[in-house]
Amino acid sequence: MDIGFILSGFIVGLLVGLTGVGGGSLMTPILVLFFHIKPALAVGTDLLYASVTKSVGIFAHGKLGNIDWKIVKRLMFGSIPASILTTFYLKQIDITSTGAVDIIKFYLGIALLLTSIAVIFRPYLIERSKVTLLKSDNAIAIATILLGLVLGGMVTLTSVGAGALGVTALLLIYPRIGITKIVGTDIAHAVPLTLVAGLGHVSLGTVDYSLLGVLLIGSIPGIYIGSHLSSRVSEQTVRYVLALILIYVGQKFIFH
Repeated sequence: MDIGFILSGFIVGLLVGLTGVGGGSLMTPILVLFFHIKPALAVGTDLLYASVTKSVGIFAHGKLGNIDWKIVKRLMFGSIPASILTTFYLKQIDITSTGAVDIIKFYLGIALLLTSIAVIFRPYLIERSKVTLLKSDNAIAIATILLGLVLGGMVTLTSVGAGALGVTALLLIYPRIGITKIVGTDIAHAVPLTLVAGLGHVSLGTVDYSLLGVLLIGSIPGIYIGSHLSSRVSEQTVRYVLALILIYVGQKFIFH
């Protein structure tokens, strides 16, 4: 069984290295659908998994100056309180009950479908992101905080949204910032968000530490190999395949 978890970690890490997307979007569904891990336990374990794997990206993007810390702070102003409130909500219900499991699966499916849309249309948004939708800095700040609010709740409940959805929304809010800096900023925000959300799940008892360690054994070399293969593999092909997988898995959760 450990071999299966290691292989899953490797595959997800490979996709993250190739496209920058796939961490929470694939790991939680794999754990739930293929290994029959309880949804809440899969989400909690995946959140700490994401905080560890994405922390490497902070150092890499930080050295290259690809992080806008002002945007990160604005996002955290909305996401951290939302994460804490969502954790508090989960503490008030029986997360092992059939009703709670169905709720988590439903919103996980919604998050996966939204992520697939973001993955498909990201190149289009990059091309069209020269149009400024928000004029004033106050409007931009409020939109960023609201984005953080949505991401905080979604990520804590499903572990999905901190990657592709965050990048896509930031491209719309900050059209004049390059994609590399947007990605670096999104990763810098994802680390504290997934850490806070993960610690919230620790307090709920929905983290499997041995599973976390096994997944990391596979994912770390996967990310390394994927990042080195990214220039040799058709990113567009991988992106469309990933989107189709997300659509299939998303509808499976929604109509379960």
